[in-house]
Amino acid sequence: MAVIDVAGYVAELKDHAVDHGFHVHDERHFVETYSLRQVWEVDLHPEEGCGGPLDLHLALEVDPRVLLAFEDLVVDLPEDAEPPDRFHFPLTFTWALPPLPRGPDLLRLTIDLAGVGGIDLPLEVSAIDSFASATDAPERRLTIVAHQKVSLARVLAGEELMCDTFDRCLAVSRFLLEGSPEWMD
Repeated sequence: MAVIDVAGYVAELKDHAVDHGFHVHDERHFVETYSLRQVWEVDLHPEEGCGGPLDLHLALEVDPRVLLAFEDLVVDLPEDAEPPDRFHFPLTFTWALPPLPRGPDLLRLTIDLAGVGGIDLPLEVSAIDSFASATDAPERRLTIVAHQKVSLARVLAGEELMCDTFDRCLAVSRFLLEGSPEWMD
């Protein structure tokens, strides 16, 4: 039996996201047959953004070597000892908007979002300008990414619920939803 139920943790993450004002749309689970790496993906958005232009994608990557090393360590620990906090899975939040005819100024958006995400949720802001043909105006696609680490020791202890992270993600989502009508006109 596994020390950590990763599928159960993902289910808890989804429930917790709902508790923090998100609506969950879809979930996918991928397993790479050669390495047994796994990825859980969840599509969600703020409840008030249902049917809106914003997509938020959560992805938890599970490296089997990290999981097995953590399990070996936990099995060898004395009964009352807690495992060290040095085993982590990457968790990525990705926000995407449809093509924006009047895309925002990226520097201004980056500065504004830095205040919303804060130090605990650093955000990478990027855009791609594409031209359907040489005579068409560019269309800007905006992507914002945040990387977090999920502590396996905290998951084992039942403490890794990510309340602050979900609150900050909700604030980022609402900020993008408020700005999107201006960028889409």
